[in-house]
Amino acid sequence: MCMKQIEIYTDGACSGNPGVGGYGAVLIYNNKRKEISGAEEQTTNNKMEIMAVLKAISLVKEPCEIKIYSDSAYVVNAFLNGWIDNWKQNGWRNSGKDEVKNKELWQQLLEKLEPHKVSWVKVKGHADNELNNRCDELATTAIKEFKKV
Repeated sequence: MCMKQIEIYTDGACSGNPGVGGYGAVLIYNNKRKEISGAEEQTTNNKMEIMAVLKAISLVKEPCEIKIYSDSAYVVNAFLNGWIDNWKQNGWRNSGKDEVKNKELWQQLLEKLEPHKVSWVKVKGHADNELNNRCDELATTAIKEFKKV
């Protein structure tokens, strides 16, 4: 049986780093599109990049083939360059023997990714990728809305 195929575009943003942060994601399945976004008060750009993927993947209810597009070298390289495997092997310590930043978010993300067949695509940020630009817009709008409250 063939697995359903989903494309997910994600982006995170921060107004100040740390500061108010936002994330945005666009999920595409069967030519249907769903957009999500959110914001947090005191966070970092990297946390929001992870959060965008985590929130999007949390919406996928059954095992699927998922292609994730992100402009975050931090997130994409963690998987493509095997950083995350090294972190797990080293008790969530990085090559400098320091505790991995955002460990809890990485662990949650790994758990959510587990049932899926995932591939990662690094896209150029703030360039000509329409859906990456849309995610950036969703993230920055979430920050603006949060600041109004």
